[in-house]
Amino acid sequence: MIIGLSVSMAALVILNISIGSSSIAIHDILRVLFTGEGDGHNSMIIKDIRLPMALMAVVVGASLGISGCELQTILRNPIASPYTLGISAAASFGAAMGLILNANVLKSLKVPETLAVTVNAFIFALMVAVAIYIFSRQRQINKTAIILFGVALNFLFNSLTMVLQYIADENQLQSLIFWNFGSLLKTTWSKFFIVALVLVICFLVLFKNAWKLTAMTLDDTKARSIGVDTAKVRRMVIFVSSLLAAVSVCFVGTIGFVGLIAPHIARQLVGEDQRFFMPLSGLLGAFVMCLAFVISKLIIRGVILPIGLVTSIIGIPFFIAIIFSKKMRSM
Repeated sequence: MIIGLSVSMAALVILNISIGSSSIAIHDILRVLFTGEGDGHNSMIIKDIRLPMALMAVVVGASLGISGCELQTILRNPIASPYTLGISAAASFGAAMGLILNANVLKSLKVPETLAVTVNAFIFALMVAVAIYIFSRQRQINKTAIILFGVALNFLFNSLTMVLQYIADENQLQSLIFWNFGSLLKTTWSKFFIVALVLVICFLVLFKNAWKLTAMTLDDTKARSIGVDTAKVRRMVIFVSSLLAAVSVCFVGTIGFVGLIAPHIARQLVGEDQRFFMPLSGLLGAFVMCLAFVISKLIIRGVILPIGLVTSIIGIPFFIAIIFSKKMRSM
């Protein structure tokens, strides 16, 4: 299954490189990738434009898939994800502050201006994740209330972003639209390597704690009885999940529902053993993003739609289906 999914994703990466304003034959793509030589401008188009975008779809999808997987684990809620809990919206608002107001929330620490957008996105994502964690620890708070709290935060930060949109000039407005819709078109190799590095580090940290994360699917009393420091694990997951979501959002904008779809499918296939659940969530997240990127190029000929629109169109029916399936099981 893993091998088949990996091969399918590799095929989608090649297809993403092939499809664009001008199509490039697959044999030309393979020649450029393996020999570095190509006809006309094909080599430059592939290596400098389309390949970084195709690979960015992979790492962003994997980051959101893993982030959603771990948020669902610590909150014990299958509807939790960076998007539904408002983490992505908060990260987008933080990034927008850096873009529109040139604000740097950690200016006192002399964070470089070039990193201000990324740092803002991370800080706001972390703030929301911590708020959700504190809210979820209150007594008599059920899973539905947690999601509704996240939805409220989503509306709050979307509204604040709209305020920035209202006061932005024409150039800044284009940047805000980019954040709100989600797009891979501004991808560069440097941005890809940053997201990839964060993904690898976060994955290794989480995988090292796989058995503790699996134990978190039990109630806290049982988890503590087998030696798991549940509070410490939750803090670690909140930090790592926020970092994965924030880094993804600050470079490609808001991408909805990937962090919801991928973990849900992975759970149906392999259960909640984190040795398998987490890697498969990442792989499925990457697959969903690559598929959405292909679809975004095919809907309107010669136009690449924002990938965030496509993932939302795919994700909303999926989200409704999860809610109804949970309701039917509870009846």
